[in-house]
Amino acid sequence: MSNQEKDTTNSKGRPKKELDKEQVYKLALMHCNMQEMSDFFGVDVKTLRVNYSQEILKGKAEGKIRLRKKQFQVAENGNCSMLIWLGKQVLGQSDQQTGDDNTPLPLSDIL
Repeated sequence: MSNQEKDTTNSKGRPKKELDKEQVYKLALMHCNMQEMSDFFGVDVKTLRVNYSQEILKGKAEGKIRLRKKQFQVAENGNCSMLIWLGKQVLGQSDQQTGDDNTPLPLSDIL
């Protein structure tokens, strides 16, 4: 085999490590961060970003949907704290009062 043949048959750098796409998805579903997944698989964070971004995006999105669904279930079961929190997050409600009852009326309103 000549040197030219070796160059075309051997790739440069480390051999590509194939990860279980389902496992990547499941870790993303639990909202593991990139460094945690990288450590788990023993690969560089860049490897995950480049080769498994679809599984990570899908897992994180589904994880958010599951969490939101559970929050609504807890709220519907009467958890007042969750109802208040969801009202603030989803409906834009706040604890701030819109008017101050102790503020005197303008003189023009009295006359």
